[in-house]
Amino acid sequence: MAAYGYSKAALKMLTRCMAREWAPYGIRVSAVGPGLTRTDFSKPIWSNPDIARHLASMIPMGRLAKPAEIVGSVLFLAPDAANFITGHSIYADGGALTT
Repeated sequence: MAAYGYSKAALKMLTRCMAREWAPYGIRVSAVGPGLTRTDFSKPIWSNPDIARHLASMIPMGRLAKPAEIVGSVLFLAPDAANFITGHSIYADGGALTT
């Protein structure tokens, strides 16, 4: 888990550094950090009811994300309405980082 943890921290810092470097050129850089999401990739995890229940119990919202909920975070950052947002990481994880 250590490699996973520090790779997430590195991605957050890379996002901040790239945002600062590219902002003068009108390029915004932000990141979305999804929590455990019901996708084909994670199906071996969530398809087991016992494991899915255990993982959901560790998420303050009490469930895994649906793909559309992650897409919503990306769509929030994409339009001109968010054109003064850069260098931020949004975690669509049901509050898992708050625990």
